[in-house]
Amino acid sequence: MSTSIDQIIMQFKDDVSRAFDPSAIVTLCRSIGHTWRTRELDPVATVQGFLLQVLHCNTACAEVPRLLGKPVTAEAYAQARSRLPLGLFQQLLAEVCSRLRCTIDAAPTWLGHRVWMMDGSGCSMPDTPELQKAFGQPGGQSPGCGFPVAHLMTLFHASTGMLLRIAAAPSRTHDASQAHLMHSALEANDILLADRGFCSFAHLAMLRRAGVHAVFRAHQRQIIDFRKGRMHAPPSPPFPRLRRSRGLPKSRWIKWLGRHDQVVEYFRPRDKPTWMTDEEWAILPQSIHIRELRYDIEEPGCRTMSITLVTDLLDASKYPAAELAELYATRWEIETNLRHLKETLGMDVLRTKTVTGIQKELAVFAIAYNLVRLVMLEAAALQGVTPDRISFIDALRWLRCTGDVGSLRTIRIEPRRRGRHCPRVRKRRPKAYPLMTKPRSVLTQTLVGKAVAP
Repeated sequence: MSTSIDQIIMQFKDDVSRAFDPSAIVTLCRSIGHTWRTRELDPVATVQGFLLQVLHCNTACAEVPRLLGKPVTAEAYAQARSRLPLGLFQQLLAEVCSRLRCTIDAAPTWLGHRVWMMDGSGCSMPDTPELQKAFGQPGGQSPGCGFPVAHLMTLFHASTGMLLRIAAAPSRTHDASQAHLMHSALEANDILLADRGFCSFAHLAMLRRAGVHAVFRAHQRQIIDFRKGRMHAPPSPPFPRLRRSRGLPKSRWIKWLGRHDQVVEYFRPRDKPTWMTDEEWAILPQSIHIRELRYDIEEPGCRTMSITLVTDLLDASKYPAAELAELYATRWEIETNLRHLKETLGMDVLRTKTVTGIQKELAVFAIAYNLVRLVMLEAAALQGVTPDRISFIDALRWLRCTGDVGSLRTIRIEPRRRGRHCPRVRKRRPKAYPLMTKPRSVLTQTLVGKAVAP
């Protein structure tokens, strides 16, 4: 039996539940100048219905009236949801995230640093002219034959798995161009983990200016040489680059810290990134000191893989290479978090048909995801395990049925699976229908023409 939103919120601590109190939602609406008439689907009921809809894997609007227990239609709920301003959902998400700060601050740290993970992803949405214009669709698809796809940028806390920031952009947007949108959630002395797409001089310098440490995988185009005193290409020569400088690293060697571990100097490139303003580019330093280290991943029966990291944690005695390698291995957890968002909660395909609706939907998904994470944290504390051992989908099921199942000790604990490999392949074959290469209206006319042909 489905539970009400009040029963869900009652399960959490007061600091989080107060964000969903009806009086708090009304206060938020009035603070942004939103007015409404007294009716079944007021702002409080509509926000609660939206949250229940997402907690039930983004179910259809026709099911929301039953979840709310109100005698309204799906059309009435959809209209009430569209009337709510975007600012209400953005402020509600900001309120929830601010109340989660105490949970994040109390979480375990890595050598005294809070650790964050950042990565990009994508989600599909209905094929409407407004969404096509705002987000576009992947290349190789004819007009009318594909769906708009948004590029998402996310920021997760490593220890708790909480989602603190999410932003949407057109599909053909590079990860680095949205990275600065996540920086406002970071504080001095934090550590940011990210893949090679974020490893650039501009991004490293911006983080260093803010006092945030970076642990990135080296960009695939970055030439890295661990020989002592090796040569390097001139940073910004006033003449065309000589042939003898080709194949040389662009960084200057400074100090050797160990085998495949060194400190080098990165120089500011001549060209400004397109995603930076002139003012931001002007305040960046001419060079920064960066640590480069390389290690191998060896698994029995598998090919050895070499990983090269780039970080500004230069003290090898305080931050040994083995510790940094183990830290970067946890970055893969963000892929699991994104899978929970997109597959378990159903964010892979959004339902609203306007840009504003898409942004509202993403905000509610972030709120629902964090509520599930809170359940996982409390269940982990009760059962004496780490939060990553708690099943996300079982915590979601408990949250939906919390009126019937009261104990957090019933949530499933996942076993440790050392050395487990999960290739990204599909075993179940889809139907062998051809792909759409022409708009549906054209294909329909072709079928009609065949049907009436003598």
